[in-house]
Amino acid sequence: MSLSINNNASSKVAIETLNAVQTDLSSTQNVVSTGLKVSTAADNAAAFGIAQQMQGNVSGQSAVNDGLSFAAQTVSSTASAANQIISVLQQVQQAVTSLGNSFGVDASESQIGTQINGYLAQIDTIARNATFNGVNLLAPDYNNAAVGTKLGISTSKLSYVAGLQGDVTTVTGFAASSGNGSIGKYLTSSGGSLGASSTSTLTDLLGLSTGGVAGKNPTANVFVTTDGAFGSSYVGSGVASVAKMIKQVQAAIKAMTYVTSDLGSNTNVIKSMSTYGSTISDNLTNGIGALTDADMAAASAKLTSLQTKQQLAIKSLTIANSQSQNILSMFQ
Repeated sequence: MSLSINNNASSKVAIETLNAVQTDLSSTQNVVSTGLKVSTAADNAAAFGIAQQMQGNVSGQSAVNDGLSFAAQTVSSTASAANQIISVLQQVQQAVTSLGNSFGVDASESQIGTQINGYLAQIDTIARNATFNGVNLLAPDYNNAAVGTKLGISTSKLSYVAGLQGDVTTVTGFAASSGNGSIGKYLTSSGGSLGASSTSTLTDLLGLSTGGVAGKNPTANVFVTTDGAFGSSYVGSGVASVAKMIKQVQAAIKAMTYVTSDLGSNTNVIKSMSTYGSTISDNLTNGIGALTDADMAAASAKLTSLQTKQQLAIKSLTIANSQSQNILSMFQ
């Protein structure tokens, strides 16, 4: 091999080798710093595209999971309110039953009537305030012009996305006079008398009061008036009136237990979908990792190897560049 000052072939080879090592080293350093073997479409167009679609599904499933959490809290809040209403209804039954012990004593019956009114006020107050982020499943009329307020209630039904493909599930409000899952249907099937077909309060719907106004507590009940007289539906039956009253309250209690059962069923569905949603999120994340995550052990070994090659390439280039200096020594 001849020595030339115009053309240094060894130097060119050393430069090409160094450039190749530098390019590979830069790529490996990017893998080490990001932890990804596919961080852009340039790395692997197919894997990158699939990973981006799966990442979109992860984001979508996250929104689904958030919606399920909200739905679970809404149903839980409603169930707590329904259970509390049942407890108050049991007190109403006790008060109504005691009318049989005070039959014909107007003063005692009047006092019991006042006591019942207090219980009914509790029931309607609980129903109005069983609101979670604007959703209330127990308030019959949430938009009363007379009161001039929605009481913070925006809707009487709960809708949530149950799956990644947009499957929507709706829990219809129970405070209706008819329809599947309505208190009205449960009440009549329990042997009770349905209240007004168009009602503004839960106690009206349960047939325990009349003339209620949304946002206001009832001032009278259907069992006994403020002056101690039995209500119009129970007049003329004597002591048997008390039995009819008890039957109405028992039917109301049974109707509310159906509501709690329905809420329990919805709770189980939401819980099941939440568990499944978490599993889907994990599987999607694992799938993305399989496509894009780097083997850090292999990347570390490759980085060490390339750094060694880089040093050798630089040394080789230094030696190649020194050849022209060796030519100069021949003329000394």
